[in-house]
Amino acid sequence: MNILIFGDTHMPSKAFTLPQILREAMGEADEIIHTGDWQTYSVYNELQAEWNIVGVHGNADESEVQNHLPASLTIERNGYRIGVVHGHEGRGGITEKRAENAFKEKADIVLFGHSHIPYLRFHGKMLLINPGSATDKRKAPLCSFAWLNLSEHGLHARHIFY
Repeated sequence: MNILIFGDTHMPSKAFTLPQILREAMGEADEIIHTGDWQTYSVYNELQAEWNIVGVHGNADESEVQNHLPASLTIERNGYRIGVVHGHEGRGGITEKRAENAFKEKADIVLFGHSHIPYLRFHGKMLLINPGSATDKRKAPLCSFAWLNLSEHGLHARHIFY
């Protein structure tokens, strides 16, 4: 199963459309997960009309997005428990710690956003992935998204930078 992970789109303030490289990748994904900060409900609706995207809301999302999407969610895929959260709320001084602490039952994989900084690291047995930002690189040299492949042989994760 190939899962495409992206977030921090901040549309339309940072871009009016998703970059072509990301749009092409979305067409190849078995599942798409958004880590929050869509920004507007119209952007959420526009993206959902073209792709079925699982996601959470972030701190920069307007109230209609926050009312429609959860702050966090947990899903099971190919035997892995995956937690999704934006990462702006909770215990911990840095985004990674807040994401790690967001789930009462430990997840195998935690997907998060908020910092716009790509992150891919194990914390003990838990893999944390921040795809970076699709449209607003901030302190990172490039924009990015992430792929997560889950199979009977294990998992493989990587970032795509553009």
